[in-house]
Amino acid sequence: MAADALSAGSPGPLGASADANGINFAVFAPDAEKVELCLFDSPGGDERQRLTLPARTGDVHHGHLAGARAGQVYGLRAHGNYEPARGLRCNPAKLLLDPYAREVCGDYRWVDEHRPGERKPDARDNAAHMFRARVCETPAPVTSHPRIPWERTVIYELNVKGFTARHPQVPAALRGRFAALASEPVIEHLSRLGVTAVELLPVQAFVSEPFLAERGRVNYWGYNPLAWHAPHPAYGSAEAFRGAAEALHASGMEVLLDVVFNHTAEGGASGPLYHLKGLANAAYYRLTHGDLAQYVNDTGTGNTLNTHHPQVVAHIVDALRWWVQYLGVDGFRFDLASVLGRGEHGFRSDAPLFRALAADPVLSAVKLIAEPWDLGPDGYQLGAFPAPFAEWNGRFRDEVRDVWLTRRGNASSLAKRFTGSADVYRHGGRPPAASVNFITAHDGFTLADVVSYERKHNEANGEDNRDGHDDNRSWNAGHEGPSDDPAVRARRAALQRSLLATCLLAQGTPMLCAGDEIGRTQDGNNNAYCQDNALGWLDWEGADRALLDFAERTLAVRRDYPCLRRIEWLDRDDPDVGWFGEDGEPMTDAGWHRSPACLALELREVHGGQARTLRVLFNAGDHERSFALPEGDWRVLLDSAAQQLAGVPVPIALYTVGAHALALLERVDGEA
Repeated sequence: MAADALSAGSPGPLGASADANGINFAVFAPDAEKVELCLFDSPGGDERQRLTLPARTGDVHHGHLAGARAGQVYGLRAHGNYEPARGLRCNPAKLLLDPYAREVCGDYRWVDEHRPGERKPDARDNAAHMFRARVCETPAPVTSHPRIPWERTVIYELNVKGFTARHPQVPAALRGRFAALASEPVIEHLSRLGVTAVELLPVQAFVSEPFLAERGRVNYWGYNPLAWHAPHPAYGSAEAFRGAAEALHASGMEVLLDVVFNHTAEGGASGPLYHLKGLANAAYYRLTHGDLAQYVNDTGTGNTLNTHHPQVVAHIVDALRWWVQYLGVDGFRFDLASVLGRGEHGFRSDAPLFRALAADPVLSAVKLIAEPWDLGPDGYQLGAFPAPFAEWNGRFRDEVRDVWLTRRGNASSLAKRFTGSADVYRHGGRPPAASVNFITAHDGFTLADVVSYERKHNEANGEDNRDGHDDNRSWNAGHEGPSDDPAVRARRAALQRSLLATCLLAQGTPMLCAGDEIGRTQDGNNNAYCQDNALGWLDWEGADRALLDFAERTLAVRRDYPCLRRIEWLDRDDPDVGWFGEDGEPMTDAGWHRSPACLALELREVHGGQARTLRVLFNAGDHERSFALPEGDWRVLLDSAAQQLAGVPVPIALYTVGAHALALLERVDGEA
């Protein structure tokens, strides 16, 4: 194809857009004096032609390639100044990936040729080992989403690879891929459990960090983003992702993505040159004052995105809209979201990206969840995010663990967390559902491990056990690691059920980490980010079926009793709410400060024409406690110490709750 086949084209939309006459290419590259389009015959083939994008509109270089079709493989090269001290890193020796690539392909492997150079540009060509982009047709828009109300939402966090890599009932060819999420065994498990939203760990194209690649390890979790529009190639195609989303939608479940817009895979000053560094370094990244060769690092990964720049905001919005409108996503969880509100003077709840999301007619209608912390100064911003954001509630995780495991929590802290954390969220006008309640997540101990280990055991990561959190708020129930002692095993089983029930019955939005319902262990590893193996994958054949039954029953109770998922806040002076000691009398000041916690919550409601009362009895102590009950015919809905009692009537106005346990009782008060 002759070079003169490339005409001026259009500056928008950014990326590669196929039309009836060819393909339009548009690249935001304010740092480049010239951008070349490199064409390839195949994902792993040699470069066959290099054409200069002939037109520039503002900071966008663009051109239209007549006769080209979807499927064309391409890359970019940027010519310009290489002056790191001025924030400029153009290096035409490096093949760059289009930041707006919708499909990533090529025979990538980590080599030093990807590095940009220190004071002067590295002259080695990296094309033979670099990612390429492939032009895609734009699919028809997704026309329907489940739109499940927040108060009915139950989130299930999973890793696409690890969730099915060892699933014996999923066809081997599908395991660890998007298509497996649409398989019958997966849909059946999630439906029976009572999940309404599947939250996927990062599925936007990602790559392992150089230090992992050099050790022969991988970034299993995916928190090292490469291309925000493109699905991760190892998981499958965009079509496969959309098929999985449609299958989950058909079963009444939403799809949420864990997205990483706080940093990119390019790392710090010595990190690789993949795309943004060579095209728009100072626009996309926050550079240090006085030395623009260095990167602000509020993420612990080497660089921090400049989410106050208009183009960065626009790029993020474009990517999110793409996943919603064309791939079927129903919401997003933002990793290290405090970064997204950071400017020159710290965190702002009215940051440009937050305003853009709230104003966007597509994105303001989906679920938005913030992980409200980062590693920078004043990084813990729990409760500071604006509507419509919900937030991962780290205080719920920590204080509930303290109540059940470390004895540092008391009745007052348990009551606050169990009733939606009004002290954190109510002041901003958000509902209880803004509190995403969790006991465990991908980062940290599993549920089985939080009751089996008091110390992290991350030796398998190859970092001398220095990585991962040291403050785990865990308890080994009397023995570190696996135990054959029946008393230890019984104690751990009760604690797992108590922690699960506290999370799933609390006001707010519950979130389960995949595998916790079947007793998944990581052998005490609390940072399995590089364990793409049996340690990080779910062991379905070793599932704890009794724990799974308890989780299913607990979520069924939550679904059947609206008072457990109220839209309004619970107040202590609410006539439908009461707090009592084990003697049945209203809580006293001394009782609120008691540790271990021992208290009862009463909730009254009218549902289906009947008035009914629930009592949640909490006993976080080491010995059983007897709770006095009001008159009436009570029956057991749940008991984490003796789970087989579900449905059994209570013959006397006294109910004994075992050590480290909670019970949920019901009294039907008659027609309303």
